[in-house]
Amino acid sequence: MEIGKDRMPILVLKDVRKIYRESATPVEAIRGLSLEIEKGEFLALMGPSGCGKSTLLHLCGAMDRATAGEIWLEDRRLGDLSDQEMTLLRRRRVGFVFQFFNLLPTLNVVENIALPLLLDGSPDREARRAAEGLAHSLDLGRHLRRYPAQLSGGEMQRVALARAIIHKPALVIADEPTGSLDSENGSRILELFQRLNRESGLTILLATHSVETAAAANRILRMRDGRLC
Repeated sequence: MEIGKDRMPILVLKDVRKIYRESATPVEAIRGLSLEIEKGEFLALMGPSGCGKSTLLHLCGAMDRATAGEIWLEDRRLGDLSDQEMTLLRRRRVGFVFQFFNLLPTLNVVENIALPLLLDGSPDREARRAAEGLAHSLDLGRHLRRYPAQLSGGEMQRVALARAIIHKPALVIADEPTGSLDSENGSRILELFQRLNRESGLTILLATHSVETAAAANRILRMRDGRLC
């Protein structure tokens, strides 16, 4: 991929379209959208419900395939990858934070955080050690053996954030990460995103309908009807 002489965006979309054909009337969720995100950028994507934000995140995170156009993550064009290659890329190079946490209820805090490393074949002891260290850095040290049902919403989202970054991904995708939290816990999660972006150079793509949440990012783009506006 040749984007420019001196720079290489970590994520590039070129005239991307996504059409859902499950019903009698096809739905065009993404309409010819182009976007570049630099390494180390914290970008917020704003827009009302139904504008295509979540669809766009799924495409960027290799969770779904575009109908047309090109998507590059680092130096790989997603359209060229097999389903297995997409799965491996998603597992190793992308971290996800969702509105409703998506923690596994039968795993404790350490096990939930360590899961991406274990799925990728890391030894159990090594994965747990890394998970415990990260948990302590996110003020979860008192909760290592607790299960999701024993945690507050803010604590669960910190566990989800730790799980998203434990494998040092190229890109973290966050879909309404404060949507299920009160204002205090939401602010704390956003401060963690900012700290990780500032101190570790973490690249973050965050979708939200909230002006307050978007203000935590370094750049804000607005979306409507499947397009950037």
